[in-house]
Amino acid sequence: MTDQMIVCDGLVKIYKTKTVEVMALQGLDMSVKKGELMAIIGNSGSGKSTFLNMVGGLMKPSAGSLYVDGKDLFAMSERELVKYKRETVGFVWQKSSKNLFPYLTAIQNVMVPMEFSSEKLSESQKRARASELLNMVGMSHRKDSLLHQMSGGEQQRVAIAIALANKPKLLLADEPTGAVDQKTSLMIQDMFRTLNRELGLTIVIVTHDISLAKKVDRVVMIRDGKISSERVMKQDYVERLKHLDDRGLESIGAEESTQEEFAILDRAGRVQLTKDLLEQAGIEGNRVKLEVEDGKIIITQ
Repeated sequence: MTDQMIVCDGLVKIYKTKTVEVMALQGLDMSVKKGELMAIIGNSGSGKSTFLNMVGGLMKPSAGSLYVDGKDLFAMSERELVKYKRETVGFVWQKSSKNLFPYLTAIQNVMVPMEFSSEKLSESQKRARASELLNMVGMSHRKDSLLHQMSGGEQQRVAIAIALANKPKLLLADEPTGAVDQKTSLMIQDMFRTLNRELGLTIVIVTHDISLAKKVDRVVMIRDGKISSERVMKQDYVERLKHLDDRGLESIGAEESTQEEFAILDRAGRVQLTKDLLEQAGIEGNRVKLEVEDGKIIITQ
């Protein structure tokens, strides 16, 4: 697992109330390589945010195991878990109220996590690092601004700087472009790719924003608490991204296919077929015939 940042095995999460039980994750298996930039998509209630909260150390499963950077997250003591959340992982939320203190300036907000770092920095060192991070996300001109003086997009860029304050190995983002306009969304997406490329940072993004598919290496679709499919960026497109600036990326048509889609087999050999595929094949009901012809599996009714 030396090249893996995240490895989860059979993750199950059940939410219970007095009257009902909801299974958010149903034996989720997933791995994320170190230095990977990936997105997780799925309908509301599919379990994607539940997974992100588990990786962030904010929630424990009903069953299963989860390793992050080689450490068993669910075997950690409370003290170890606090250290993990403080130093290994950075989190960017959709709502700015979760990311920033409204009564602090941008630079003061970025300095806050450094107060809890095991790396003892002087006040001038904290300010210098905060200034460097704000410059990295294009917000140095807003370093003395309060929350209400910044647009939603500016707040989100400051939030990314805050998440990077203690040099995390893993950055988690939950709907980071959900509350901004399209132009700002594209800017934030490009920023994630730059951070991934220049810092070697592992980034996992939960999103409904399909345009992210052009900017990440892999897109995982979660359906009913399990991975149903993956889309992996084509190698020729990876090479093109290396040589295109932001304007060049925008010039690539939305209709252009940038990724190949794969269905996912679970350990029992089961695969989920989408409703669209079944309709295209004219398959109805829940009984099908399986045949192997020339090394291909044929599904018919």
